[in-house]
Amino acid sequence: MLLFAMGNKTIINITTGEKLGFLKYCDLKINENEGKIEALMLPKGRLNAFFSHQDEYIEIPWSAIRKIGTDTILVEL
Repeated sequence: MLLFAMGNKTIINITTGEKLGFLKYCDLKINENEGKIEALMLPKGRLNAFFSHQDEYIEIPWSAIRKIGTDTILVEL
C-alpha cells in the first residue's frame, strides 16, 4: 500500500479509545543511520495541522502500531 492511499486513515489509541488524528498530517521520524522509520509525528490540535505549532507533536513509536485497517490505524500508547 502506498502512503498516499493511507492518508485519510484515522489514528486511534487502543489504550484510551481516543481518536488522535489523521495519518495525512503526520511526519515521519527516520533514523538516517539505520534507514528505519522510528515514529509517526502527529501534530497536536483539534484539526491537527491548522491549529498546532510545529513543536507540538504526539510522537507515536513505530513499534506502537498494532494494526493498519481499512479506515483506521490502531496504536497502543
